[in-house]
Amino acid sequence: MSTVITDDLPTPGPGAARLRDALLAASFTPDGLLELLGATAYAALARGERVPALLATRGEQGTLATLVRLFLLRRAVPEERARAALPEEAFTDGWVVPGEGGTVRAAVDVRPFAAEGPGEPADWWVVSDAGREAGSEVVLGVGGASMTLAQLTVRDPVARALDLGTGCGIQALHASRHAAHVTATDVNPRALRMAALTMALSGAPEPDLRQGPLFEPLGGEPRDESEAFGLIVSNPPFVISPAAATAGQRLTYRDSGMAGDELCRTLVHRSAAYLADGGWCHVLANWQHVEGEDWRERLAGWVPPGCDAWIVQREEQDVAQYAELWLRDAGAHRGDPEVYEKRYEEWLTEFAARRTRSVGFGWITLRKSAAAATRPAITVEEWPHAVEQPLGETIKAHFARQDFLRGRDDTALLRARFRLADGVTQEQVGQPGAEDPEHVILRQRHGMMRARAVDTVAAGFAGSCDGTLVATAILDAIAQLLGEDEAALRAQAPTWLRPLVEQGFLVPVP
Repeated sequence: MSTVITDDLPTPGPGAARLRDALLAASFTPDGLLELLGATAYAALARGERVPALLATRGEQGTLATLVRLFLLRRAVPEERARAALPEEAFTDGWVVPGEGGTVRAAVDVRPFAAEGPGEPADWWVVSDAGREAGSEVVLGVGGASMTLAQLTVRDPVARALDLGTGCGIQALHASRHAAHVTATDVNPRALRMAALTMALSGAPEPDLRQGPLFEPLGGEPRDESEAFGLIVSNPPFVISPAAATAGQRLTYRDSGMAGDELCRTLVHRSAAYLADGGWCHVLANWQHVEGEDWRERLAGWVPPGCDAWIVQREEQDVAQYAELWLRDAGAHRGDPEVYEKRYEEWLTEFAARRTRSVGFGWITLRKSAAAATRPAITVEEWPHAVEQPLGETIKAHFARQDFLRGRDDTALLRARFRLADGVTQEQVGQPGAEDPEHVILRQRHGMMRARAVDTVAAGFAGSCDGTLVATAILDAIAQLLGEDEAALRAQAPTWLRPLVEQGFLVPVP
């Protein structure tokens, strides 16, 4: 790996507070940008496209337009206009550096970000590299993957949180709102500097920053619960790239240098040792689909003892699609065609050697619990359909329902009371004019937004669940209405009732 340079980055000192005040005064915030740029240019900027914003700010002389050109559009601006907009610390601490011909330019990308989750709404600023000039150690800003992880995370208050592979620091920033102490690690020292800048500029408590791979920076496993983490989050370098390619073209933010999907497997498997009882671990991951192996069983084998797990595959790409995606991400398609073809061949050759036919994309959530030590609840599924973010509360509720089901046999299940989950609707599908529908479908409008086909008994049961009657009372009433045998209906009910509870259509009532 080449020497990582951080001398070109700002200093995360006390001057960050004065810079933050200047950004707020100029409305350099998400709302301020939307008002200045308009919806079209604002959305394009979020996608990394600058031309609409350049056109929207052409001729604008205000302070906000100056800051947009400087920190977001990577344009040099006249020094006098920059000094009118920014405090002296922006220059002395290295946020702004000299350009040519009496101009200045930004040393880093500073992007407004709206705080989400627990606590009062707030304005944050995420600091990252302004482009790919930093080479293989480039630190990217907030992207789709980091937003997904932030919205997946359970936001319960915790004593200690760990952001493993912090990058620009966005996960650590989110965790600072509900964790008393935040530790952030990264193998890239440039990323640690960016994370420190993000936290300082956003007014968050200074995190404990440590350099190194995986859990090594922590210096060993926790000695007791006081040293364990109530939350671990990681958007790691999960790309399954060939070792031959990464030796010369490795990008630290995405390529771990470990074989296949070993990084993600190791991270997930070792996390239990660092989790407090009841603690959560959320990981974005890629995994191999290996010839002759069931990918669900393979992923379930990653789950460490003592943890429940919910693993969701959101997308699957064949090896050619996958190679093309990440070669384009590195810009290889814009260079010499022969070099591109050679690299493409390297990817496919290594996939063939590993008997990998495709790659899955998704998320893995672990929860450490005493019950999991003897009867772990592990769900591995494919769900490529739309979901309603944020999903943190949905994930928390999923594990609560697993606890409920794990602790009840069929008899106890039918003694429980349930209510229909908020937003569940019923659809009937059949030929026009037919007396009875061919299918009855229950559909969720929130959370995972699942749909499940049920028969008329299950549909009638779900519609009657308001939390007042135990399941057997409702089933007996349905049996009388339909002229069915009560005992037979009760015996059949658990086969469809458990999935309706597990998937969140029905919610247990204490």
